[in-house]
Amino acid sequence: MKKSFKNIFSNGLGQLTIPIIAIIILVVFNLFRDPSFFSIEITQNNEGNNVFSGNLISIINGASELAILAMGMTLVTAACGGQDISVGAAAAIAGSAFVKVLKAGETISGGRVILAFLFACIVAMCFGAFNGTLVAVFKIQPMIATLILYTCGRSIAYWINGGATPTFSSSIVTAIGGFIPGVPIPTPVLIVLAVAVIFKLVFHFTSLELLTQSVGINGSAARLNGINSTLIKLLSFIILGLCVATAGCIGVSRLGLINHETLLVDIEMDTILAVAIGGNNLGGGKFKVGGSIIGAYVIQTLTITLYAMKVSSTDVKAYKAIVIILLVVIGSPVVKARFGKFMTKLRAKKTNACVKGAE
Repeated sequence: MKKSFKNIFSNGLGQLTIPIIAIIILVVFNLFRDPSFFSIEITQNNEGNNVFSGNLISIINGASELAILAMGMTLVTAACGGQDISVGAAAAIAGSAFVKVLKAGETISGGRVILAFLFACIVAMCFGAFNGTLVAVFKIQPMIATLILYTCGRSIAYWINGGATPTFSSSIVTAIGGFIPGVPIPTPVLIVLAVAVIFKLVFHFTSLELLTQSVGINGSAARLNGINSTLIKLLSFIILGLCVATAGCIGVSRLGLINHETLLVDIEMDTILAVAIGGNNLGGGKFKVGGSIIGAYVIQTLTITLYAMKVSSTDVKAYKAIVIILLVVIGSPVVKARFGKFMTKLRAKKTNACVKGAE
């Protein structure tokens, strides 16, 4: 136990320490406030299937789109030292493209759903490549480059379906946004797990993680070592595009319609915060996708907690901002460094005391 404690704090706070501590604090707070807060029940949904329900399910289900976007945003942040603020607008475009293909036929079959998803992925990847080109080739700061799509993206989504907000009815699409018959766990949660596994496999079987970190830490040094930093940055935006398409399709499937104005609105800031809370350096370099996933669940747990405390929706953002500021400040490099020095001095005092006691 002592050894593991030293490993965590040997170089300051570990990268995952802050999000894990945040989750623990929220869990303990809710258990004291309401011991049944995390209880899970089995209920019947509208389709008559037995499914899990409760605050815990609401947290892991509601954070699905955010967790997926946070994974992609982590790569962009690590490689480019900046953030993409257009992910919500791009998700609306991908969702509109998804619905456009679904509505093109008389019936919505499994094959059509797959085709619609692939089309949404291609569209989102193209817009991701557009953002990536501005950043990687033209050297525009990521937040400024993605401001273009942030501004006009929802208008593009509006044009795709001719200014309409079409609805659709399909048991297959409903299962994507809700529950697969016979499976009590929400489908979006399973999709998050699948995306996380894909990231893990890609990092395990390729050098993408190492290359991304190298470019983010020192792009010039990476180029001198034969790494194509332009390609790595562009690739990070394209991968984020895939995450955007997945999140957009989940959001559309939940609602059974596409509303370009409300689909994943304001999720950009939560995505960036999830990456920050996850202990990742917003200036680029080393990263942990797992930290960003935990950060997404921290934000969603905080949101559900505030709603459970009867905080009005207009006040939730203010309370979230206060808590998140505290988390980000505690996880800042300055605080980490000072805490590391404090732990070093504390260990030195203990060592000196032991030496004196032995004498």
